[in-house]
Amino acid sequence: MTTIIIEDEKPAARLLQRKLSKLNIEVGVMLHSVEESIEWFSNNEHPDLIFLDIQLSDGLSFEIFEKMEIKSAVIFTTAYDEYALKAFKLNSIDYLLKPIDEDDLEAAISKYKTRLPKPETNLSLDFEQIRKMLSNPFEKNYKKRFTIKIGQHLKVISSDEIECIFSENKGTYIHTFDNRSYLLESTLEVLENELDPKEFYRISRKFIIPLKSVKEIVVYSNSRLKVILPSYKEDEVIVSREKVSDFKNWIR
Repeated sequence: MTTIIIEDEKPAARLLQRKLSKLNIEVGVMLHSVEESIEWFSNNEHPDLIFLDIQLSDGLSFEIFEKMEIKSAVIFTTAYDEYALKAFKLNSIDYLLKPIDEDDLEAAISKYKTRLPKPETNLSLDFEQIRKMLSNPFEKNYKKRFTIKIGQHLKVISSDEIECIFSENKGTYIHTFDNRSYLLESTLEVLENELDPKEFYRISRKFIIPLKSVKEIVVYSNSRLKVILPSYKEDEVIVSREKVSDFKNWIR
């Protein structure tokens, strides 16, 4: 079985590759953009199976299929909410919701193997229908408040009060604009999908920051960026090198 990954975040692509390797599935190629994928498909034999992210750095991955006839089976890897996933079900496409669980990955592979398409079968996708589902007027209800336990008391913190969210010593903390930090019963991976991506961005493995807390941005070493926040001074807030380009687009 020949397999490729199309994912714009290289760390995520490498993580998926490692998980597939545990299932004895070798990934032939990892592609990271619509343009790169179209060029590769134009010059190479198409694989049996594609693990495909929806949002790539230069557009929606659907554009690849709109410009080329590709007969490969597809498993979407996506952070989209459940309402959007209905579109994939309607088109008999499997999907894995990020962060990808290894058991779910194994189940998806097993499902693919039991439903192997015939070589002459073309994967027909109703892209217009999927686009409509992704722009569903019933928008996702993003997390707006957090309940923090402090001793025998509960404190409610609004998302507007958050200066940053950070991980430290296996714990996840909210740091507020009044220069206080609170321990959360969650992880950055979970919060990344619960917070409005227009307002919050995960700049590294350690930090999620809201747009409103960005006080200053400084060019840092190794093609990275340093973000200056209003009150958080415990550690340097650095944008990972692989996230710099996407971060610049986010703050525009």
